[in-house]
Amino acid sequence: MIFTIEEINQNSTLLPNQRLGFSIYDSCDTSMKALKSTMMLLTGQKYPIPNYSCKSNPPMAAVLGDDKSRVSISVARLLGIQKFPQISYASSVKVLSDKIQFPSFLRTTPSDDFQSYGLARLVIHYGWTWVGILADASDYGQQGAYILVEQLEKKGVCIDFLTTIPTEYSESRIHYIVQVIKKSTVNAIIVFSSDVSFYPVMTEIAKNNVTGKVWISSDGWSVAFIFNKMEFLKTMHGSLGFSMRRGDMPMFKNFLMKLHPSKTPEDVFIHRFWEIIFNCHWPSLRGNQTESDNDATTLCTGSEQLEGLNITFFDMTHLRAAYNVYNAVYAVAHGLHDLSSCKPGKGPFTNGSCADIKGFKSWQVLYYLKNIRFTNNMGEEVFFNENGDPPAKYDILNWKLSDEGDSMKYVNVARFDSNAHPGQELIFDGEPIEWNGGVLNPPQSVCSKSCPAGYRKAAQTGRPSCCFDCILCSEGEISNTTDSLECINCPDDYWSNESRDQCIKKNIELLSYEEPLGAILAGAAVTTAIIPAIILYVFILFRHTPIVKANNRELSYLLLVALVLCVLCSLVFIGQPRALTCMLRQAAFGIIFAFGISCVLAKTLIVVLAFNATKPNKTLKQWVGPQLSKFIVATGTLIQVVICAIWLSTYPPFPVKNTKTTTNKIIFECNEGSATAFWCMLGYMGVLALVSFVVAFLSRKLPDSFNEAKFITFSMLVFVSVWLSFIPAYLSTRGKYMVAVEVFAIVTSSAGLMSCIFFPKCYIILLRPDRNTRDYLMKRGEYSHKKEKH
Repeated sequence: MIFTIEEINQNSTLLPNQRLGFSIYDSCDTSMKALKSTMMLLTGQKYPIPNYSCKSNPPMAAVLGDDKSRVSISVARLLGIQKFPQISYASSVKVLSDKIQFPSFLRTTPSDDFQSYGLARLVIHYGWTWVGILADASDYGQQGAYILVEQLEKKGVCIDFLTTIPTEYSESRIHYIVQVIKKSTVNAIIVFSSDVSFYPVMTEIAKNNVTGKVWISSDGWSVAFIFNKMEFLKTMHGSLGFSMRRGDMPMFKNFLMKLHPSKTPEDVFIHRFWEIIFNCHWPSLRGNQTESDNDATTLCTGSEQLEGLNITFFDMTHLRAAYNVYNAVYAVAHGLHDLSSCKPGKGPFTNGSCADIKGFKSWQVLYYLKNIRFTNNMGEEVFFNENGDPPAKYDILNWKLSDEGDSMKYVNVARFDSNAHPGQELIFDGEPIEWNGGVLNPPQSVCSKSCPAGYRKAAQTGRPSCCFDCILCSEGEISNTTDSLECINCPDDYWSNESRDQCIKKNIELLSYEEPLGAILAGAAVTTAIIPAIILYVFILFRHTPIVKANNRELSYLLLVALVLCVLCSLVFIGQPRALTCMLRQAAFGIIFAFGISCVLAKTLIVVLAFNATKPNKTLKQWVGPQLSKFIVATGTLIQVVICAIWLSTYPPFPVKNTKTTTNKIIFECNEGSATAFWCMLGYMGVLALVSFVVAFLSRKLPDSFNEAKFITFSMLVFVSVWLSFIPAYLSTRGKYMVAVEVFAIVTSSAGLMSCIFFPKCYIILLRPDRNTRDYLMKRGEYSHKKEKH
């Protein structure tokens, strides 16, 4: 302060024809002493009387101080009553920004509101979501911690513990704090405290050999030299600290080097300083108090030289609180400059009046101080906002080991600027950071490790939100970011991969000709269709032979054609479903099979009617003839045609991509449209087959030249067995295997009809032509008739 005042007084432009003076009082870090000193300044009395002033000119312009927030609060309440300007260079507690409570308080150090925000931004930058907070019991610690918790919780950071440090020494409380830290899993601990309050806690922590933690300090102890001892190196190495921004005052070191007791004999601080750095004491004329405070036997002569001393006092690289004092004094000077530059009639007060530089009022100075805006000698702009706060600028320091390894140095690694764009307030433009234990990467401080993609977070019951379990997403769900709160469903055409971090397109499943199952079934169908075609050729070739004539060759031709078409219609089931094929395949299958079974039924009924027509007094002769067989075939087929026509005209089958039946596949299939119509079609076919079976079974022992009833009975037995087996198999399968079951049933039932009805005839026609004679057939018929009578 003295250096700055001398620098201003030597400036001929800032306060021309004016000189600044000062009075210094020591508050001893107590509110009581500070209030007493303030009253002495206001009244000019050693024993002050409130509201009474016995001061002569020049008037007092402002009070600078205190550094401790709790002391400044007490002084600010007193000065605020009289609207007397107060500028603090180190009091940062947020409540002092309240202009209703403290209308005359200004400061050149940022509010803890900004510091708490900056500390939260630092925690977020390193991804620490699980932190602990220690705060001393003062307003500085409690209010700063409150704002910090608020900022951290907004960013989703969880607080494992928030513990108060006592301002007065308490062994039990300190022991409790140490136990809390030792039991906690946090690796980042923020301390909002003064150096004096935190010192006994850190001493105990160091004794317990607590290492591996990142200590993050507020500006209350970030550059405290009391921690720069060997006992703290292992514990506090790698700490990070917010500190008031550093400032350079080029001529300040020269000013300090010129200090000498002889220049200011009344200054007790200079004499005490001299005794400490030169380890001497002044003669007894300095008073018994000075002698008793120093055990040195050497007398101070005044000839000692400050030049060449290698002590930290002359280190100008960490001028922080001193720089704020520098700006505070210049703020007063610029306020007085603006006050003295006022032109009558254009002033800010009543009727454009100005204040008198030789007799101004405190509230008039306060007005100008609130509105100053200047650039200091270091090129930094100085002003106060509406709350009396300056722009928030902090240096972020890293506690590194010195080159000798026996102490720590505070190295600028980053800075915080509240005027920067949101999210860019932290600027890392300093040296790289050293972490505790010499590691290169910042330690993690999380309650639970981050959930990778493919997992979701599940909160742990009774614990903070930062403590969670990672659960793998279910099938069909994914999470493609870390720490997802929930999994998202894949689209219908997609499915989750094994790691559940991306949706992959489902495989399309259909019974195609390219795959082995489809190729085998297609080959079996073609082969099975060729055989009845060959039999038809044989029957046509041997159409005049007795065995072909005896078994109603027209119906045999129709049945063989039906069998060829039945088997070939199964090929429509194979391949990609389309609108036409979906409508065609079931209808064609049902109509052709109904046609074929109607032919079988007609053959059986003709045999029964023909036998009964030969009996005396029977009127059935008029029914026996080719017209009856045609009627039976046409009627049986027509009913199925009507069923299929109603089906196709109301709820026809259509192609669909089924994504619900199986999880990881898309089944390309035909939706039958109306399940009722589908089962009606199959049911009618089953009724025809059952009627044919019953009639054939009842007529199996009728005498005839070549009775087909036995063979038809076996063929219908095979047919009904196949389709009864088809129903549960069809209902229990899905996708291409459902289609394969139906194709297999079509081919198998057709092959059963063909083999039971036509293979015996082909055997006789091709291999036993001796039996393919009228005489042989007649004898066989007679033999069978006699056997029946017997």
